[in-house]
Amino acid sequence: MAILCLDVGNTHAHWGLVAGHEVSAHGELPTASLSTEPIRALIAAHRPTGLALASVVPSATAVLEPVLLGSGLPFHHLRHDTVRGLGFDYPRPAEVGQDRLADCVGAQLVCGAPAIVVGMGTATTVDILTAQGYAGGIIAPGLGVMTRYLHERTALLPALDPADLLGGPAIGKSTVDAMRAGCALGFAGMIGALLDAVTAELVKQGGVAPTVLVTGGASVYLPAAWRDRVRPEPHLTLLGLAESHRRSRA
Repeated sequence: MAILCLDVGNTHAHWGLVAGHEVSAHGELPTASLSTEPIRALIAAHRPTGLALASVVPSATAVLEPVLLGSGLPFHHLRHDTVRGLGFDYPRPAEVGQDRLADCVGAQLVCGAPAIVVGMGTATTVDILTAQGYAGGIIAPGLGVMTRYLHERTALLPALDPADLLGGPAIGKSTVDAMRAGCALGFAGMIGALLDAVTAELVKQGGVAPTVLVTGGASVYLPAAWRDRVRPEPHLTLLGLAESHRRSRA
């Protein structure tokens, strides 16, 4: 049973064909120009047995949902009121982004609770999964936001591509190198501080140290020394979407 999963974010819409724990094909489309034609083409090309959607962009949801509903295939829109088997230790579940809920379902699938999921996209999100379910999170700037803000809010600092941040010196000998160090090292330091605080809080509450999963394109900027500290799961959202679809049909 192969599920075509769509994760619509602020910058890109990620898609993947998921069977079991495997993502056999995947890609992305720019959210700003998202239309019905490429979605119909994906369905025709991959012939899935079901469709799953998570979206944090209401205008894109309005475009996609009629196509997915009209496909004739079993369709699951993952929302706080449709997700099964997750649970909430959180007062306002409707406020939690659908992609973050998918990440937590994916965490249940790949490692169980307790877990911390660090999503590194336009925003940096930290979500906590406990035995009670979704237990809260943190939202901070993403790496791309940092680099753009420095350029847009100053007169002389240039625009940086996040892809150019790797490998620079810790002490900048030029404006660009100083910005590279500030963004790359500062980003990793922010993630480290957030993980330390959340892990300490969970242990203080009587739990064991959680598994830390990282997902999203900016995860490549984490220090190599963190390899034993975090577990990369690049397709966690897609896996969670497919698992949520399966639960919805059970």
